[in-house]
Amino acid sequence: MGEIRVVLQSLKMSIHTRMQYRGDSLVATLAVFFRESANIIAIYLALLKFDRINDWNVNEMLFLYSILFLTYAFVVSLFADLRQFSDTIREGRFDRLLVRPRSLLLQLILNNADLIASAGHGTLGILLFVISAGRVGIHWDLVTILYYIGAIIGGILIQGGMFIIFSSLCFYFVETNSIRDIFYWNMRKFAGYPISIYHKLIQGILIYVVPFAFVNYFPAQYLLRKEDMANYPAIYIYIAPFVGIIVYAAAYLFWRVSVKRYYSTGN
Repeated sequence: MGEIRVVLQSLKMSIHTRMQYRGDSLVATLAVFFRESANIIAIYLALLKFDRINDWNVNEMLFLYSILFLTYAFVVSLFADLRQFSDTIREGRFDRLLVRPRSLLLQLILNNADLIASAGHGTLGILLFVISAGRVGIHWDLVTILYYIGAIIGGILIQGGMFIIFSSLCFYFVETNSIRDIFYWNMRKFAGYPISIYHKLIQGILIYVVPFAFVNYFPAQYLLRKEDMANYPAIYIYIAPFVGIIVYAAAYLFWRVSVKRYYSTGN
């Protein structure tokens, strides 16, 4: 209970800090919303001309994107400090965490939560879900609702686990931002489309290396049952919510091993 209290208190402090400048926060949130919306508008306009992408229509594409934005909205709140963890080590801020009687990873989680980015992505994700969910032929019952919730949680854990892994690499290498950019941000762009449109190499990376396919593609396939799912083992759509637990557990173990290599940056 003590650890949960710390997490909630940290979140409360982050919200209080952001609310000190409400006007700036609102403008920044809208900026994030419209920046990300530009990509969605481009896809929408393209589909007006081409109608479908590998048999995925515009509403199905929007539904695919809605999962990506919704999960990232939580990730950017829970794991904000891990996005630039190499800076935390290089500037000596990690040393301060070592002397506190709390879990190192727990101190990083929810510390300085990026609520602006979270609100921007979350609002767009909800909007896309509202627009698309009723138009893609999903029969919403207790099973599909529970699966959807599990898939969202799994997607959060997958991306959070990836941030933990990239952060753990900072204990081995001086600079890891380029690795993170290649394997997270660039792969995230691919995840906005059905992975079946890509070369087998890209598909393999999105399934087995940086498993974004289990964040939105396979969960969407469980709900939509598109024909291109025939290219992959059917079990993938059922295990998608559980992949997040596996990825996060592996990331946590890697963190525990890696943090032992850390030596203070000194002066």
